Amino acid sequence: MSEYADIAVSIEGHVATVEIQRPPHNFFDFSLIGQLADAFAALDEDAQCRAIVLAAQGKSFCAGANFGTGQSDGSGSNEFTEEGFRNTTGKLYREAARLFGNKKPVIGAIQGAAIGGGLGLALVPDFRVASPEARFAANFVKLGIHQGFGLSITLPRLVGQQAARNMLLTGRRVRGDEALAIGLVDQLVPAQELRTAAATLAAEIAENAPLAVMSVRATLREGLAEAVAEATEHELKEQQWLRATDDAQEGIRSVAERRAGNFTGK
Repeated sequence: MSEYADIAVSIEGHVATVEIQRPPHNFFDFSLIGQLADAFAALDEDAQCRAIVLAAQGKSFCAGANFGTGQSDGSGSNEFTEEGFRNTTGKLYREAARLFGNKKPVIGAIQGAAIGGGLGLALVPDFRVASPEARFAANFVKLGIHQGFGLSITLPRLVGQQAARNMLLTGRRVRGDEALAIGLVDQLVPAQELRTAAATLAAEIAENAPLAVMSVRATLREGLAEAVAEATEHELKEQQWLRATDDAQEGIRSVAERRAGNFTGK
């Protein structure tokens, strides 16, 4: 398999595992999302692969985005800077849309946190297997910005308009048992069994006729990648102007300091 800087790709039988390797929290940036999109595209062309497990090392599946300064030298920190939004977010979202356009079924193995854009990444797979300790949050309003990564489309499509509205407008964390109840995850297993359970589901899919599986999946996901691409254009516009507000600056500070934001509507 190809070598990537921040992910590892392996195949056992007809199941490929794509593992994110930025522990402990696996913050993503343009480079990481591009690597995932490239790996998925390569696996689409690999006849041995019939299903994919998307997993991550460390404590969190993905605790969000690192926009940093948006410079190509990788400088910056795990913060939503205005410069990072200007320089990288549009490119990052184009790579995200590529992920939603892959051809083969994907099962996500979700441990720990899937927060903000990390929740968006967790909704790329067709199925999510999670541990009870997993927690999911669309915490954008707590940061003073608009949701991104296509969540405007993917979250209500998965859990329904009302549950999505609840998550997006409160920004609260949803733990494993509630996530299972609302359809955000498909299966809860102990953390030590997470990878095995995800691989078992992938193998059950992979034992079927591969052309038929891809055909059925394409029908079920028809228009999804295009809808995500369109949604992210709107999300980016909203994020750009909101990031420049006083509330966004306060939101980023308050989340980092683990306190409620003191927002002023400016």
